[in-house]
Amino acid sequence: MGNTVEKTFELSGVGLHLGVNTTVRVMPGSSGEGRYFVRVDLPEKPKIPAQVDAVGQTTLSTELVAGEAKVRTVEHLLASLAASGIDDARIEINGEEVPLLDGSAKIWCNAIVLAGIRRGNSQIICRGERPFAPTEPIAPAEPIWIRENDAFVAALPAPETRFTYGIDFPYQAIGNQWHSWNPTQDSFATEIAPARTFGFAEQIEQLQQAGLIQGGSLDNALVCSHDGWVNPPLRFTNEPARHKLLDLVGDISLLGQLPLAHFIAYKASHKLHIQLAKRIADLLQVATRN
Repeated sequence: MGNTVEKTFELSGVGLHLGVNTTVRVMPGSSGEGRYFVRVDLPEKPKIPAQVDAVGQTTLSTELVAGEAKVRTVEHLLASLAASGIDDARIEINGEEVPLLDGSAKIWCNAIVLAGIRRGNSQIICRGERPFAPTEPIAPAEPIWIRENDAFVAALPAPETRFTYGIDFPYQAIGNQWHSWNPTQDSFATEIAPARTFGFAEQIEQLQQAGLIQGGSLDNALVCSHDGWVNPPLRFTNEPARHKLLDLVGDISLLGQLPLAHFIAYKASHKLHIQLAKRIADLLQVATRN
């Protein structure tokens, strides 16, 4: 029996890449339905499952696709739902991109706390970590590595779930930094969710000309230059590394649950995150057939 939200909640805001305002309604889902989006602005109100085989493009965000329907920049919301223990949720959205809000997952987590979490006839309050562990957790039997030059992401067999992320940028304000998070020991809502997306001042014009970050601003993203942070203060000294870890949690959640493994990433991307998730899904299908 899965967990879902006790009450519907709604949030609105501008999307990072398209720069269009949308409204998201997260509603209780039936047990076993999983997490899925519904494009209520389209005639047929198509459903888009939050599953790894529905991933479309992964350029600076993760996009899900079902037929002609798309929804992009789903990672912050999905990370919040998965880390809060929400297995089943109907997510209605009236546009193509999930709102960026303040650039983090903090507002999503706060909304989940206020909505409450229901499992069967019981009601619990979100504490930022998964309230109920899956009865049959996904557990890779062998190490799985995805590499691209010096970047990599891996899933290693482990007795408990852990995410560890390292980044390295040629900006003195960032440099090399790491963060590690264990969902059974550390609160997602306080340790990971508040970490905001970040970008680089020298790349803004180029990305906007490419049709990206149309909704980005100093209110919803940290901006770094070679002279330092344009809009301090930071919420954590290693806020960029924590945000990359947040993105990884959202992408791995497309497996349906957070597997029992130690995920280690270094200089990775949504592209590599999704390649790892797909590899895990493929291995699980082979194991099931055997």
